[in-house]
Amino acid sequence: MDKQERLIVEQGQGVVVDTAWTSKILGIGALLGALTGLGAAYLLVQQTKRKGELPDLNAGEGIRLALLLFGLLRQVALLGSNDEK
Repeated sequence: MDKQERLIVEQGQGVVVDTAWTSKILGIGALLGALTGLGAAYLLVQQTKRKGELPDLNAGEGIRLALLLFGLLRQVALLGSNDEK
């Protein structure tokens, strides 16, 4: 029985998907996201302390950061798929 067959169990006419693993994945993702955000904020604070001034973030930097994050999320969404792009 391969991995896909273990996740999908056919019962009668309907298909039941085993979702017991989803809460673990969501919890791990939330924890990793929080730790990544905390690390990014820490690095920003340390950089501004070294410069001795307040952080100077503008809209352009925010847009660049958002585009980078969307690219990262797209790559994460493609993990595990066999499509090569």
